[in-house]
Amino acid sequence: MLNSVAAGRRLARRTVLFQAVATLLAAVVCLSFGRPAALGALVGGAAMTLGSALAAWGAFSGGVVGAEMAFGRLLVGLAAKWIVVAAGLFFAIAVWKLPALPALAGAAVAAAGLLFSARGGLRRD
Repeated sequence: MLNSVAAGRRLARRTVLFQAVATLLAAVVCLSFGRPAALGALVGGAAMTLGSALAAWGAFSGGVVGAEMAFGRLLVGLAAKWIVVAAGLFFAIAVWKLPALPALAGAAVAAAGLLFSARGGLRRD
């Protein structure tokens, strides 16, 4: 076995933390374009962060299971993540009329936070 469930849970927590920090940084940067832009970035990034947390919870809840069940949990978690992201972006852009570009940028920056955390964060090897 290459990774333990505990290692996966630690990575999931670190990912959500990195995404939250990246979202806040994107909102601060977008604040120079106005409050609606900052709020759009915050909502877009929060949707991605919440989706990742939901996917991780779905994948790691319930303890150790067989490969088929683990794969099923990953698929359900991933589907739930993208439903949350799509709904968050829909509400931000179509319902709350926040600027689309900052909302999408917030989601993209949060997604980049996922890549950064999976790569090992600030650790230099």
